[in-house]
Order: sequence, then C-alpha cells, then structure tokens
Amino acid sequence: MVRLEIIAGTSDFYLEKETAAAIGKFDGLHIGHRRLLEEILERKKDGLAACVFTFDPAPSVLFGTSDGRELTTREEKRQLFERMGIDILVEFPLTYDTAAMEPEEFARQVLAERMQVRFLAAGTDLSFGKGGAGNAALLEKLGPELEFSIKIIDKVYMDGREVSSSCVRELVEAGNMEAAERMLGTPYPVMGKVVGGKRLGRTLGFPTVNLLPPEHKLLPPNGVYVSQVLWQGKRYHAISNVGYKPTVTRDHVLGVESYLYDFDREIYGEDIEVYLLKFRRPERHFDSVEALQAQLREDIAAGRR
Repeated sequence: MVRLEIIAGTSDFYLEKETAAAIGKFDGLHIGHRRLLEEILERKKDGLAACVFTFDPAPSVLFGTSDGRELTTREEKRQLFERMGIDILVEFPLTYDTAAMEPEEFARQVLAERMQVRFLAAGTDLSFGKGGAGNAALLEKLGPELEFSIKIIDKVYMDGREVSSSCVRELVEAGNMEAAERMLGTPYPVMGKVVGGKRLGRTLGFPTVNLLPPEHKLLPPNGVYVSQVLWQGKRYHAISNVGYKPTVTRDHVLGVESYLYDFDREIYGEDIEVYLLKFRRPERHFDSVEALQAQLREDIAAGRR
C-alpha cells in the first residue's frame, strides 16, 4: 500500500513532485468523489503523484453555515485516501486571510507553484478563492499558461437524485443506511479505537466492543443496526447499538457498541471499523436487565439471519 504523505497546518509548502490533483471537501467520499479520484490515480502511470487538496476546516465550518458534523472525519479520510493509493494529501489551513485570496492568485501560487499541478480533476460545482468566485471555467482559461490540463467531471445521479454529501447526510440522519451505501459505494463507516467499558455486555452474556466517535462524527439515529466490523483485515458480521445504553448506564456518552458473531477476543486499544448496514429498531429503555437480555437475543438472531 502507498504511504500517504500528509501536509497539514501550513500554507507554506512546496511539493517536489509534479502532481495530478483533485480539489474538494470529500465529505463522505461518495461515488461522485471517487470518479474524481479515479482520474488522478489514472495519471500515476504518467509519472504524476496523485494529490488531494482539501481545506481545513471546510468553508461551511469557517463561515458558520454548517454544524460541523462530518460524514467522514479527518482521520477516516486519511485512512481511506491511503487505502485508495493517493500519494499526497494537502489539508490547507482555511482562515479568513487564506479564504480572501483572489482566485487567480490561488491558482498561480498554490496550484501551479506549490503543488506543481500538471493535471486537475474538478467537479462542475468547484469553487475557490475570495467569495468562491473561482470555478472550473477560470482554471480551464488559466490552464495553458500555468501548464496544466483540467478535466471536468459531471455530476452523478442515482435514484433520481444528485449524489452529493448533503444527500448522503440526509439519508444517514434518516437511518436509511441501504440508500446511503448505494451513494457512498460502501457501507457507512465509523472508525476508531476500541475503548474499555464497564464490561456489562460480558456480564449479560453478550461481550461487545465499544467505539466513542468524535463529537463531530455524524451518526444515524440511535438504535440497533445490522453491521460488519473490520479488525486486522478480517470482516466479522455483527449487530451494533448506536446510542447511550439507557437500560444499563446513566452515562450520557454517545457510542457505537458492537456484538461480533463467533468472536470472543479482548481487543482494547486496537483499531476497528464498524460498517452500519441496516437499521433494525430504535434504542429504548427496558424495565429490567432480563427484558434487555431477551431483546438482545432476538436482535442477535435477527442479525445472523
């Protein structure tokens, strides 16, 4: 696997390799994003480094037009880009000063000089520079002078809707994981390290692994989901609870707790990936631990089916 080079926290950098680049937020890494990335990965055969350029934070966060919750966290993006074979990731610090760069200045100083872009893949809705005035048409105009070519990638449509991060967000917030999977090209992931809990699952006869995602990770509605868990390259069928475990704890900490079929290992501190496949039922409070155990047995049997 290609080792991903990450440039973060600085706008003063210079890439020594000529690059094929894609610009965007890449939140969710849906199938539209993947078409852009396929274009730059294809140019590796021409000796160009595949480079992703993204702003940190996203413009919507800087200017307060979003709540900051992400389909894909920074750490998740880094893992996914590396897995796809991207060579360089530029997480360009977005401040009120850098956001005020004139579009042509951005193209010259950042794309042409610092990133040595020779090929650029862009969506039809690309915007950059002061007031978002820069667009694909400007880059096509500047391309010959700045010695790069550009390919505009049309929007992708599915089920009569434009595939976009906002559309995927709506589906995840509604718990429609199957439709979200179609737009993402993969089940919806939650990645992180297994944390120690109160071992109540083991006490109840159902040992589980727990993740505590960052607060800005967008999770679907609280409830039980049919899922898969990836650990050390192996995929396990599972059933996962997204929520606060109201019957067994009063701790108001939102987590993802998963019961893995045919698995009984202690993996605290290890990296796992939980893929939420299908909503089964909402989270609820049970009157007794015995009632909870009965429901868990039913959930596990349904998940196995």
